[in-house]
Amino acid sequence: MKTVKEISPVKNPRTDLEEVISIQNLKKSFGDNHVLNGFNMKLYKGENLVIMGKSGSGKSVMIKCLVGLMQADSGTITVMGKNITELDREALDELRTDIGFLFQGSALYDSMTVRENLEFPLRRHKNKFDKNIDTEALVMEALENVGLAHTVDLMPSELSGGMKRRVALARTLIMKPKIILYDEPTSGLDPITSKEIIELMRSIQNKYQTSSLIITHDVDCARVISERMILLVDGIDYAEGTFNELSKVTDPKVRAFFKQ
Repeated sequence: MKTVKEISPVKNPRTDLEEVISIQNLKKSFGDNHVLNGFNMKLYKGENLVIMGKSGSGKSVMIKCLVGLMQADSGTITVMGKNITELDREALDELRTDIGFLFQGSALYDSMTVRENLEFPLRRHKNKFDKNIDTEALVMEALENVGLAHTVDLMPSELSGGMKRRVALARTLIMKPKIILYDEPTSGLDPITSKEIIELMRSIQNKYQTSSLIITHDVDCARVISERMILLVDGIDYAEGTFNELSKVTDPKVRAFFKQ
């Protein structure tokens, strides 16, 4: 059976350079701790972009600013043509329905069945779909996309770590997002399960043409899934390029990411 290292790197499927996310000169400090010092990033339609950075480098802060959970000190964040700093709560909530978020710990509700976990965002964002839409069909479609239709009536406690990650991804997919944010999608998983998650991410991208922003410490995951990478160092977009390009850079701060 193949390990993650044996998966062939993904090919770049983009046919255009339409921007879906643009971050310009983003700055965020907490007292004297300057976390983001002018970070820049662009995500293009249909692309898999990987952001790598050490713990405490500001990746989580950047994501929170991106989805409006945290307010940046300065800078511009544009998502699908909308400046999120100018949106009111209602407009921001509407925009978020097009952005899926796969949390590192899956974040399933322990007291709900798999079905109820997937129905939850449908109830919270009722206006995105027709009121007469068949929610059962949406739930089963999402679970079938991740190969877990048989778990629909199980509780999260009955699922393995990899299955929880898949169900969490199904919960993200049920909203038909245009952008998916992955927070350490292979963290805590064994190599075989990591391989399955990576292949699932690629399958979803191909099927729905989603644009994906992937935060990971996993070098093997980055090698396989990324079409482009940005290294977040010292609060800025320190280096950018393909995995192969960056892996050949001699700068010590870049080399540190590729040492095995």
